[in-house]
Amino acid sequence: MSHHDKGWVLILGSSSGFGAACSKALAAAGFDIFGVHLDRAGAMPRVNALVEEIAATGAQVKFWNKNVARDDVRLEVIAGIAETLTAQKPALGGLNLADENNRDAALTILSEALKEHNGALKAMLHSVAFGSLQPFVSDNLKEQTSRKQMEMTLDVMANSMVYWVQDLARVRLLDRGSKVFSMTSAGSRRAWYGYGPVSAAKAALEAHTRQLARELGPRGILVNCFEAGVTDTPAMRMIPGADVIKAEALRRNPGERLTTPEDIANTFVALMDPRVHWISGTTVRVDGGEDTL
Repeated sequence: MSHHDKGWVLILGSSSGFGAACSKALAAAGFDIFGVHLDRAGAMPRVNALVEEIAATGAQVKFWNKNVARDDVRLEVIAGIAETLTAQKPALGGLNLADENNRDAALTILSEALKEHNGALKAMLHSVAFGSLQPFVSDNLKEQTSRKQMEMTLDVMANSMVYWVQDLARVRLLDRGSKVFSMTSAGSRRAWYGYGPVSAAKAALEAHTRQLARELGPRGILVNCFEAGVTDTPAMRMIPGADVIKAEALRRNPGERLTTPEDIANTFVALMDPRVHWISGTTVRVDGGEDTL
């Protein structure tokens, strides 16, 4: 371990927006960072600069440029975490990780490899923003949300969080004292044009959070959502009518500004204090009071 002595945090969606801000803040606070992101080649100079900035704090950092929604990627990343923690490549014996029939065998091998590292992940953040932004109903079928788009959005932005927690808990990387966070929004209970699939995913994410908190509570693992106020991130800019949403949020926010990724990051760092161990199954609003009006 580096001179950072607080342990590792896994950030899903680590290269921009909330994920990048949290990666930097947690590294500055003494945590080492694992990150998974999905970026095209043109974005890699920016991602590499972020990795260098994190490393400059003295933190260990390892990023994977992979699709977090894929089952084989999840196992590959867990194997990579095991290799980093044990300085030895897990003996997966050439298992095809893309074959669902091999999942149990792979997790059994990884559990054995990680048996001295229970709870090595002090936290996981699911901050994955990739989904359909089309209306549910349109006279032009090509413009309305399809079954494939709906299922993809729910899988990537909500269900994938459950699958990561399942496997990380199975190999005991998440264990007593670990904390799981995800990113929801006020859109989970509002109707913004074109936001329907993402709204459904955010509502599902909150339901998943409550259920995981119930099931993981006996293991001493906390599970919560962050609900950021309206924030000017790359994902926000993709929402139809984003400028109107931002202007309205700015008008009614008592703090007279929009939320920033750093607001979430600072809250994350504060909640990593080991004395904070009795908040679970809830949504933590970080919005300066925006949602009160």
